[in-house]
Amino acid sequence: MPTPSHLNNPLYFDFRAARRVPESHAWTGLDDHPVVDGGAPGSPDAVPVVDLRDGDLAGAAASVASAAEQWGAFLLTGHGVSAELLARVEDRIACMFALPAADKMRAVRRPGDACGYGSPPISSFFTMCMWSEGYTFSPASLRGDLRKLWPKAGHDYASFWYVDLSIYICMYISSHDDAPVGRSTCPGAYSDVMEEFHKEMRVLADKLLELFLRALGLTHEQVAAVEAERRIAETMTATMHLNWYPRCPDPRRAVGLIAHTDSGFFTFVLQSLVPGLQLFRHGPDRWVSVPAVPGAFVVNVGDLFHILTNGRFHSVYHRAVVNRDMDRISLGYFLGPPPHAKVAPLPEAVTPGRAPAYRAVTWPEYMGFRKKAFATGGSALKMVAAGEPDDAGAAVVHQSPPPPLVVSS
Repeated sequence: MPTPSHLNNPLYFDFRAARRVPESHAWTGLDDHPVVDGGAPGSPDAVPVVDLRDGDLAGAAASVASAAEQWGAFLLTGHGVSAELLARVEDRIACMFALPAADKMRAVRRPGDACGYGSPPISSFFTMCMWSEGYTFSPASLRGDLRKLWPKAGHDYASFWYVDLSIYICMYISSHDDAPVGRSTCPGAYSDVMEEFHKEMRVLADKLLELFLRALGLTHEQVAAVEAERRIAETMTATMHLNWYPRCPDPRRAVGLIAHTDSGFFTFVLQSLVPGLQLFRHGPDRWVSVPAVPGAFVVNVGDLFHILTNGRFHSVYHRAVVNRDMDRISLGYFLGPPPHAKVAPLPEAVTPGRAPAYRAVTWPEYMGFRKKAFATGGSALKMVAAGEPDDAGAAVVHQSPPPPLVVSS
């Protein structure tokens, strides 16, 4: 059991002090399906790769279509976000999780809050705990959200980050052998790096959205018409979630992030070179380990994009596992609609003469169905279906979840 940490708070779990996995974090059923390597070249389980490097939009759209239809996910390379920026982002993530618990708890995410520090947001649907820490914030209010960690920074917030805090963090990391993964130095301002990253990612998100629409078979003119009418790219909202998965004394009993689909449009995942992300596939049921490719993003299709494309591009079940010897960090950059927007199948995605497979739903409404689905073991997508797939007449691909996990009491 973990020993009492320097912070006595029921919301904080000291992973570093744990010598075994307590019952509060012990899951069963994690190894019910085999795990296969998703990085073996030529293997049918090799995770698809979409490379934007050569500028061939038609070829990239075809690759996106194949990956989104068959997997619901792919590795994205040649995307234009520099390796140097990604390295700085990874540094800042490591630096943040290296802060003392008392500092992180200043920004703890309370029930009902969208942003802040704590366990993964999805953990609210479960009674069991996951072997991870997270920090969620909105790029639109980045500095305000991060100021929760350092409420005394005041108007000197940016310079505080650049001089005082980075030196302090680096001293902390260098003096603690058990600090989270990261490099030996943390130069630069955290907020400035994250704002630069957000700017680059919004450009990339718009580019990928266009590729997704082209992958549906739309011409450049049709893509422009869809955007002019529905303003999907213009109104897309972004959320960032930072993850730390500490090394675990018994990885067979703990999980960093339980199996789930993302609820929004699509997600960019930046993961360190320690693999841990796994995708669920059928026929036979198995988990596919996503290789940790330097500089690549993993792109996951979310449930609302599944609805937007009338089920042609399906959302993917995925999870994050932990290991005994190494920490792992990742960043999820989530894209979705504004809360008030109704999401329904694009007419361009529905076969002429056939009805849409899903009814219109807002993101908050869908999260209500999602909560019910987690509680009952059902499917939120089926709850918003316009009718039975055969009745609707649409060729809809439903990604069935893996069998429910049986958790220990």
